[in-house]
Amino acid sequence: MSEQPVIVWFTHDLRLADNAALTAAAETGRPILPVYVLDDATPGAWAMGGASRWWLERSLQSLEKSIADRGGRLYMLRGASLDVLRQLATETAAHAIYFSRNHAPWSGTLEQDMASWCRDNGVECRRFAGYLLHDPQQIRTGAGDPYKVYTPFSRACFATEPFREPRPVPDPLTFWLGGISSDNISDWKLYDGKPDWASGFGERWTPGEQGARDKLDRFIAEAIGDYKDDRDRPGLFATSRLSPHLHFGEISPLQCWHATRHAMADGRRNVDRGAEHFLKELLWREFSYHLLHHWPDLMSEPFRPDFADFPWSDDDEALSKWQRGETGYPVVDAGMRELWATGWMHNRVRMIAASFLIKDLLVPWQRGEVWFWDTLVDADIGSNSASWQWVAGCGADAAPYFRIFNPVLQGEKFDPDGTYVRRWVPELKNVPKAFIHKPWEAPALVLKDAGVVLGKTYPKPMVDHGKARDAALAAYQQIKKPA
Repeated sequence: MSEQPVIVWFTHDLRLADNAALTAAAETGRPILPVYVLDDATPGAWAMGGASRWWLERSLQSLEKSIADRGGRLYMLRGASLDVLRQLATETAAHAIYFSRNHAPWSGTLEQDMASWCRDNGVECRRFAGYLLHDPQQIRTGAGDPYKVYTPFSRACFATEPFREPRPVPDPLTFWLGGISSDNISDWKLYDGKPDWASGFGERWTPGEQGARDKLDRFIAEAIGDYKDDRDRPGLFATSRLSPHLHFGEISPLQCWHATRHAMADGRRNVDRGAEHFLKELLWREFSYHLLHHWPDLMSEPFRPDFADFPWSDDDEALSKWQRGETGYPVVDAGMRELWATGWMHNRVRMIAASFLIKDLLVPWQRGEVWFWDTLVDADIGSNSASWQWVAGCGADAAPYFRIFNPVLQGEKFDPDGTYVRRWVPELKNVPKAFIHKPWEAPALVLKDAGVVLGKTYPKPMVDHGKARDAALAAYQQIKKPA
């Protein structure tokens, strides 16, 4: 066996199972040199937010242990990816560099430059799929154009089944164990804890491949059958919470897809209705990256150009109250506090909270997007960008701008007993459910018995939703083009 290694560059694929690059490297019979590069220098790249850095540290620790358990070592290097990998390949006389394709807008140029250098220097370079179910170039309309609407996109995706089965961890794995230096994760100080809002994250999350697998297994065993009916209820355990694991590649969408299909084929459980809807949610993730691939400025520019002239108020004080969960609207505040405490927010509440920021407060959607980017453990460039534009009404296949979420009605519909609000806004825990989503309407005696003093123990509503809605629609009229 040649000692020239195959470098396996881990990107957004921090797992050993169903990792096409790792499997292909093992099949060469050459020793594998696993490497992760902490790159803070790629032009145009968004720096990871604090919550993502918290997760990454623990995910790398998990991957490092998995490789060590199999007799190898994960080499951790810091710098511009292209420079680091060129130096590593030269120093080790590497035969090849294999890696999984990334789909962030700044990744394409980097990957092409990597391939070009390898070609010029006699190093094999291979890029593999795995972060998505489909290459964004492959799913097209009958006219050959990118899809702009989710439903026909999802139909086209379903029509491509069956997908291959997920690959197991390659066995055996033979590792290159040369004398090159490697950083320690602790040296990177990924999460500085200033402020330390992540102190409670560890009670709720287990980053890493095994944590991802456990999360999927629990969801399929306990919740997938009722997923379609219960997924909008933030007070229930009804969603998969797989989003951060998918973002960091600790589990592949293909693994999730097949586990769901296998559950549907199991006659002992009636899961088809909920499972089918879960598959559609996986395809929303695909659709987000489909849009980002074809419209790479989706992160910062409205998909609908007319929204570039929208008359935002851009109120810093209003943004701050929203960020702190002090808007006076309980379901919005519950969501923002859940985000701060756990690094995650229920998807229905994300839509409500985003709508409130954009349409009740007229704060630009990009400022909410940036806040989520910093505080979400599942901060994902595709889903985050597309979802904020969807709520704002300026994206592809977006909710119409005039669809403005009423935070009271949304709370009453999806958190009817106030379970979610009481969990995250404990100062309202004794308010009767008739008023839990609108405490300002409660009689004085009811508030007194509940220990609530509006404006002191809990904020008064920072805006009147009805008036704010009218103002938002009036602002929209300023950019609406005549029919």
